[in-house]
Amino acid sequence: MIRKNESKKTSIWWIRRDLRIEDNQALAAAVEAGETVIPLFIIDPQIVDSPRMGEHRLAFLWAGLRDLRRSIRERGGDLLVREGDPLQVLTDVVRSTGASRIYAEEDYTPYARKRDSAIREQLPLELTPGLTIAHPDQISKNDGGPYQVYSYFMRKWKGRFLGGEYGDLLEGPGRIPWDGDLKGDPIPEDPGLPEGIPFRPGEKGAREKLQAFRAGELPAIHAYEEGRDRPDREGTSKLSPYLHFGMVSIRRLVSAAEDAMRQAPDQESRAGVETWLEELIWRDFYISILYHFPHVLEGNFRESYDPLIWRNDPEEFADWKQGKTGYPLVDAGMRQLLDLGWMHNRVRMVVGSFLVKDLLVDWRWGENWFMERLIDADLAANNGGWQWVAGTGTDASPYFRIFNPVSQSEKHDPHGDYIRRYLPELEAVPDEYIHEPWKMPEDVQAESGCRIGGDYPEPVVDHGKARERTLKAYREAREKSEEGTGQ
Repeated sequence: MIRKNESKKTSIWWIRRDLRIEDNQALAAAVEAGETVIPLFIIDPQIVDSPRMGEHRLAFLWAGLRDLRRSIRERGGDLLVREGDPLQVLTDVVRSTGASRIYAEEDYTPYARKRDSAIREQLPLELTPGLTIAHPDQISKNDGGPYQVYSYFMRKWKGRFLGGEYGDLLEGPGRIPWDGDLKGDPIPEDPGLPEGIPFRPGEKGAREKLQAFRAGELPAIHAYEEGRDRPDREGTSKLSPYLHFGMVSIRRLVSAAEDAMRQAPDQESRAGVETWLEELIWRDFYISILYHFPHVLEGNFRESYDPLIWRNDPEEFADWKQGKTGYPLVDAGMRQLLDLGWMHNRVRMVVGSFLVKDLLVDWRWGENWFMERLIDADLAANNGGWQWVAGTGTDASPYFRIFNPVSQSEKHDPHGDYIRRYLPELEAVPDEYIHEPWKMPEDVQAESGCRIGGDYPEPVVDHGKARERTLKAYREAREKSEEGTGQ
């Protein structure tokens, strides 16, 4: 029980997606306002019990909370964990402690906005920036409306925020003062993260990952333009899980990008960093889209594709989920997702395109599977990415852009190193056939120990024929839509 102390001002730092001490604007506001600060994390059943909250993401969250608790204790405080409805939990804590203010980092999902609006009607909740660089209302067209095309959004974002215009980074407080005994619910025991996962949960793990991305003879951040497309190399930052849970601030990442651009030895290296920066801007863009167009969670942004008739074959969907489509790059990506709860970004586009445009399975099926399995699954970015692949979203890939899973494999994993890492049954397949193993002659199959149709499946679909089928389905959907509007 926390002792109520009327003589001291008490503030609550309500931790949501900001599991960090450094550059935390909500924490800084709570420390400035209160002589006593209560770090509070609420285990919300609406979130943690959702079937879309996979075990890998939960395990990463619980481990990150333990790391945060250690950091808070090093500063003289402690972490209060309570399970239940946020409004009820906050009401109980305010009553028992006499807290005069609740500080939390603003979130922009439909659920978060509804939750926070209801709480602000009854409790002194103050929301701070921190989840994004740009608030969804900050980057707008001349008429005040939200941008629906990324390139325009990106240009205005850069014009407004580059040069440190997003504010100075905050050092973590040396002390988080509190007074009383903290008693709450335990942090749930997690089943453990998958073996070989490339992420150490917590703020220290995020810092190490960022340092590694910026270090080396040729830092990956400077070679990002090429490295981001090579799943067989260590070319990406792998910071997305940390960013999702706020174990590192978006301001720190943008600051790191600006520093790296200044230090770039040549224009090519600077362009590599700028490409990474633009990936961070994509995140702000998709959060803005979800904020202004919440219907995208359930349906197409481009309603002209609503008449599209999906095949939605459950057996083919199951093959895709298990990495058994017969296309090695697709299967390697899906096995990586199953094994680690993560997938290389280029491969995410390839497997997404294959599901939607080779198998004609509704993008929402894939979007839901990614939400269940990915450690870094972010509602806005995941939705935006899937609609981009499907051609149904804002700023979307054209419907006629259909990734060829073989040519993508040949280009981005030329020697099959990534494929062999996650498909051990193809380990001895010669490079000549690694991208199209179904073309192996019988004697080569025998020599490699990989029998097609047995050890590794035949392709579930012929890509060329599937492409024509998909183009026809999309054209027909557009025609039906145009007929319905009288165009």
